[in-house]
Amino acid sequence: MFKIFKKDNLKLGLLWGFIAPFIGMYGYYLWKARSAGSFIEFVKYLGWQKSIITTMVSFSLLANAILFTIYINSHIDKTAKGIFIMTLIFAIGALILKIMY
Repeated sequence: MFKIFKKDNLKLGLLWGFIAPFIGMYGYYLWKARSAGSFIEFVKYLGWQKSIITTMVSFSLLANAILFTIYINSHIDKTAKGIFIMTLIFAIGALILKIMY
């Protein structure tokens, strides 16, 4: 099972880089908003409470940064490169979202 963490593959890095922000988002929900209701209600709340989006996106990208650091320190560079690419894509999307709202 843990062999997947040792693969050096760009596609795997892109996949991890796509999944990790959602795990980070769920972590933010558990940390800050669990008492407010279900995760679905939290996502709906994000739709009309724009001020939280920046904080939540930052927390989500922190998950990518942690994963990137693990892979780069393990010298699994192709996977780390994929994670970095997805981090940039999410960060640019967050900046665009921040500018628009």
